[in-house]
Amino acid sequence: MSGIKDGVSRRGLMKGGAAAAAIGTAPLVFSRRAWAEKFRNDPGNAKSIKLGFNVPQTGAYADEGADELRAYKLAVKHLNGEGDGGLLTTMKPKSLKGNGVLGKKVEYVTGDTQTKSDAARASAKRMIEKDGVIMFSGGSSSGVAIAVQSLAQEMGVIFMCGLTHSNDTTGKDKRRYGFRHFFNAYMSGKALAPVLKETMGGERKAYHLTADYTWGWTQEESIKNSTEALGWKTVKAVRTPLGAGDFSQYITPVLNSGADVLILNHYGKDMVNSLTQAVQFGLRDKQVNGKSFEIVVPLYSRLMAQGAGKNIKGILGTTNWNWSLKDEGSKAFVKSFGQEYGFPPSQAAHTCYVQTLLYANACEMAGTFYPPEVIKALEGFKFDGMGNGPTEYRAADHQCFKSVLVVKGNEKPTSKFDLLEVVKEVPRSEVEYDPKIFGGELGPYKV
Repeated sequence: MSGIKDGVSRRGLMKGGAAAAAIGTAPLVFSRRAWAEKFRNDPGNAKSIKLGFNVPQTGAYADEGADELRAYKLAVKHLNGEGDGGLLTTMKPKSLKGNGVLGKKVEYVTGDTQTKSDAARASAKRMIEKDGVIMFSGGSSSGVAIAVQSLAQEMGVIFMCGLTHSNDTTGKDKRRYGFRHFFNAYMSGKALAPVLKETMGGERKAYHLTADYTWGWTQEESIKNSTEALGWKTVKAVRTPLGAGDFSQYITPVLNSGADVLILNHYGKDMVNSLTQAVQFGLRDKQVNGKSFEIVVPLYSRLMAQGAGKNIKGILGTTNWNWSLKDEGSKAFVKSFGQEYGFPPSQAAHTCYVQTLLYANACEMAGTFYPPEVIKALEGFKFDGMGNGPTEYRAADHQCFKSVLVVKGNEKPTSKFDLLEVVKEVPRSEVEYDPKIFGGELGPYKV
């Protein structure tokens, strides 16, 4: 049985074996989709399939959403055999053939999450019920990701998470129908802490400003745990509303707090605004406790760096991927994206492009669009050639494991895109953890 491949399910094998036993020496004939299961939005004999790309087209994370959408469109182009193929030329192992997915052309619909959980769920539900998507992806917020991942489980449609960094996404809120290619807050803390100690020392006093939702909470917790293990003390942690715009009322108290490090657990335009205002308040020019005041941005993106301009120079953080990487997969993607749009891709673009290809490849491996079989193909899947080195989708929690990048704002950028310098590429072994520490249950394959 271990030699039988190409979409034969465990259920199909059992039924086939029983049938053969009943008729003695009659040969077993296996075919694709032998299980004949009915599932939501089964494309059947249609010549095309439809994917849903649900991104923040408005709100604090709209810049990320715009780049995500660019990447999704490029992924569809490459899946349909158009363009230079992008990461289809470097991915290994690979089952995709560049002729759509299982011979069907790929089409797509889009939606606006507005970086709001309710809006994101409504948009995803419309894609599933009215547009007939068989997979949806996107988002730049963990609050959104957790909300729509729950919907995916309820409706039996796979969700390939976009940008979501909360530990909860593949922790207490993980779902069988959700997969994450992005790293998480725990990994950021583990990767960043040794570099912080090396550059800033082991005796620091930190003040946190934290986006008040699931991502901010888990990042604050992870960074506190990692820095306090170094000997740092946490002076205070203050929650700020998503999309606050003006952070001056939160930054002013930092000046007299006795802290000598400000940690900004903000993302997107919120990070751009809070960092810019912190620099305008003169924090980086201060001497506190006999040390130069420092600012840390634990989760970075090039798009945020562009928005913050010169204010990001020398500031440390982590990122999921960077266009300056020299592995063959990264170079192929940068080339394809650059030819299509005239500038290098962000980590948002890379993450969402890869997620789309991984889903499509899993369908080819399974020989079907039937979600339980596609999920099984993704669980434990090990691959390379797509950036950040060898990668695995861990079966226990659907968390992706690969190298994590520690970066800092480039002191001497050579272009408006050369804004983040990779300080250290931290191997998977240094950021991996037992999936049990965050709890949660994946739930059933069939819903």
